[in-house]
Amino acid sequence: MTADVPDMPNLVAGALAPLDIAALAGSDAPEHAPRILLLYGSLRESSYSRMCAEEGARVLRALGCETRFFNPSGLPLPDDVDADHPKVAELRDLALWSEGMVWSSPERHGSMTGIMKTQIDWLPLSLIGGVRPTQGKTLALMQVSGGSQSFNTVNQMRILGRWMRLITIPNQSSVPMAWKEFEGGRMKPSPLYNRIVDVMEELARFTIMTRHRNAMLTDRYSERVETREDVHKRVSS
Repeated sequence: MTADVPDMPNLVAGALAPLDIAALAGSDAPEHAPRILLLYGSLRESSYSRMCAEEGARVLRALGCETRFFNPSGLPLPDDVDADHPKVAELRDLALWSEGMVWSSPERHGSMTGIMKTQIDWLPLSLIGGVRPTQGKTLALMQVSGGSQSFNTVNQMRILGRWMRLITIPNQSSVPMAWKEFEGGRMKPSPLYNRIVDVMEELARFTIMTRHRNAMLTDRYSERVETREDVHKRVSS
């Protein structure tokens, strides 16, 4: 059996296999589609970080995942407004909904963009309704560059993923000279495209393997001996 791949001419027919939930996570695993949130770090109309994320989302949907995007346009700077601002609330609701994430950012001045970092900074480590919005969820990382290949941005985001207690998968994508890799808003066939497919496959599999074990994987002795009030003070200070 192969995955359904409409409108994906770059994929080799029959090479993308659907997710086998029972094989990956056991017969008692939840069978709903993995829920993946995709964030991107540019507001340009021809945003290559967004277009890479869109290519990744097509792969994820072909594998049977449910995908949603957050548009960062209009998101205020961290702490410039209250957390009930509509864009902040939208981002946090999507983070709570998700079981895994994709972060896709351009490299600007040798690092991730402020647009990307602002989205991450609005995701708290503290509890929202008794749930941490990132802890124990999966994360895949991608970056695009206008020049030669770099890994500064994915390396920075990997540090942030660990800090946010996300299960950051080993594979990652870095697309150099991104303006050469797209035509008509779609990525051309290349080893760089194949790497994005690899990353999305790995993310989907890790998400299925870990999502129903989230509570067990993130259960910590240090937190079991603290009161909820103590935890809130520590992570909110």
